[in-house]
Amino acid sequence: MRIDALIMAAGKGLRAGGTHPKQYRKIGGQTVLRHTISRFYDHPEIRQVRVIINPDDTQLYRDAVTGLAIAAPIRGGAHRQESVRLGLETLAADPPDLVLIHDAARPFVDNATIDGVIAALSDADGAIAAIPVTDTLKMSHAETIEKGISRNGLWRAQTPQGFRFPAILDAHRKAVGQEMTDDAEVAEHAGLQVRLITANEDNFKITHDGDFARAERLLSRPEMLTRFGMGYDVHRFEAGGAVILCGVEVPYHKKLAGHSDADVGLHALTDAILGAIAQGDIGQHFPPSDPQWKGAPSHIFLAHAGKLVRATGGEIINLDVTLICEAPRIGPHRILMQQRIEQILDLPPGRVSVKATTTEGLGFTGRGEGIAAHAAAAVSAPK
Repeated sequence: MRIDALIMAAGKGLRAGGTHPKQYRKIGGQTVLRHTISRFYDHPEIRQVRVIINPDDTQLYRDAVTGLAIAAPIRGGAHRQESVRLGLETLAADPPDLVLIHDAARPFVDNATIDGVIAALSDADGAIAAIPVTDTLKMSHAETIEKGISRNGLWRAQTPQGFRFPAILDAHRKAVGQEMTDDAEVAEHAGLQVRLITANEDNFKITHDGDFARAERLLSRPEMLTRFGMGYDVHRFEAGGAVILCGVEVPYHKKLAGHSDADVGLHALTDAILGAIAQGDIGQHFPPSDPQWKGAPSHIFLAHAGKLVRATGGEIINLDVTLICEAPRIGPHRILMQQRIEQILDLPPGRVSVKATTTEGLGFTGRGEGIAAHAAAAVSAPK
């Protein structure tokens, strides 16, 4: 599969201020254009990157791409739509199967977005990166609200916008002389099917002078690594009237024995999180020899582990815990357990999984002597 990328850099970018067009201003010591080119130049599936420029900016372009093995720039037209068509006509001499069209002023597009657009083209004529609208929308007249507008089905279009090459070239040829807002509209006008791929807010377009400060902040963020940890815990049964599992009281004719409330699920999760950030285990932070933790609710331990993650500048990506027992039944309480863990760690819905299994009557859990728990944690943390 041959995939080319066209970077649109022919605009003047006057709203951003400065002495140069915004794509030639620097962030993090490099031009915006250089950052943008690199996102596609370094992508393993992109055959070549071609940049469409204003001929007046030729020297600025040469300075921006010094050291890159990149083909000569393409001369742009009077407006964006014409510039795209001229770029496509240039590629037609050795046509790709797919073409991605991207704004030079969006230097923070990530591989996941690029990959998503490419994947969508397997069964669609076109695909664009976009963000679903979540804010309440209002229509105004003279800065006074006229009415609200439903946001259902509304998206904010971004780039890259990807297409099957022959189809988008033909669409642009047919659109000569018409004014359309982006390549997706050109495609739609030609009757092509265009899909939406959810991108991310970092893929914003530098438009105003203040956007450069935002760009500098994004570049100064530490590189993040995904780290994993595992936890395991066991507690035996003793006489009682309920067990505490994953922060939820489950009626039963026994309880779990332990120095704290013996919540085997939260203990395993705590160890998994601590392991992911290389901060030891639950016993190091809350020694069982310390009388202050006798009978303590285990949500204290889990919340402490969550605070340590945040203190590193990290974030809990997801948690998974499996409770192993013949009884009590976990299923009726599973959702409540997930919600309780999310509440303790202040996590959004969907990041916690609670499961249960038996050992088919084998071992100490099979004999009803106690409960075990396995847990896994994925954490994003600074490198």
